[in-house]
Amino acid sequence: MSRHVAIVTDSTAYLPAQTMERHAITAVPLTVVIGDRALEEGTEISARSLAEALQKRRSVTTSRPAPEVFAAAYRAAAEAGARGIVSLHLSAEVSGTYDAALLAAQDAPVPVRVVDTRMVGMALGFCALAAAEVAEAGGSLDEVAAAAEKRAANTSAFFYVDTLDYLRRGGRIGAAQALLGSALAVKPLLQLDGGRIELREKVRTASKAIARLEEIAVEQAGTGPVDVAVHHLCAPDRAAVLAERLRERLPTLEDLQVTEVGAVIGAHTGPGLLAVVISPR
Repeated sequence: MSRHVAIVTDSTAYLPAQTMERHAITAVPLTVVIGDRALEEGTEISARSLAEALQKRRSVTTSRPAPEVFAAAYRAAAEAGARGIVSLHLSAEVSGTYDAALLAAQDAPVPVRVVDTRMVGMALGFCALAAAEVAEAGGSLDEVAAAAEKRAANTSAFFYVDTLDYLRRGGRIGAAQALLGSALAVKPLLQLDGGRIELREKVRTASKAIARLEEIAVEQAGTGPVDVAVHHLCAPDRAAVLAERLRERLPTLEDLQVTEVGAVIGAHTGPGLLAVVISPR
């Protein structure tokens, strides 16, 4: 697709491959390191392989893309005819990906606007789609970036994890640190707040936590057109039930995506993750 502004994101947007192709969105992969093996998310490691490694308590870490990888993506976009690039990434509070993109943008052959969406998963994916729609309509670099930023500001993400252990290991639980002493006694509901993972509330059982996720999603959706994503890791039945309930309860629902998260997010949440993203249009 020929247009003036190209869209680059990263692999944690978890956009379906056909959607990325249709909107000409490029995703730069993050890396998962299992033991001494570095594997690219999306091509070299599946979510299921990651879950097996976690269950076996193997050493699992994640790594941002090198600036050189972003530089190559920016050169490719310019060579394809782009006169500018909007590069949208997961929260800088939880990853160095945004910083790597900034470094690469300094020497790019065309102007690059790097945006910290302060989101992750399809919360980031919906921002990329909003940007792509404006780019396809002939929008300027500023207009495309503004569309992504506006979508990010209106998007919310909430999630349930079976255990805080994986988030604790990765140092990504922020205010939820307060739960550590009683993690076995409660089931935490977490949210993205200012790009950080924070405690939303405590619930006694998994079933109550999932029911509460549904209620929060309905409350956040409002009355206008809304896109929703349900994410999971090794919990397809839970995800399917939640998605169907939201389909029934949200009369203004436009797009509903149900996807398993990739290895990078899975490495920090562990199997059993259930998340919902609410993104009003």
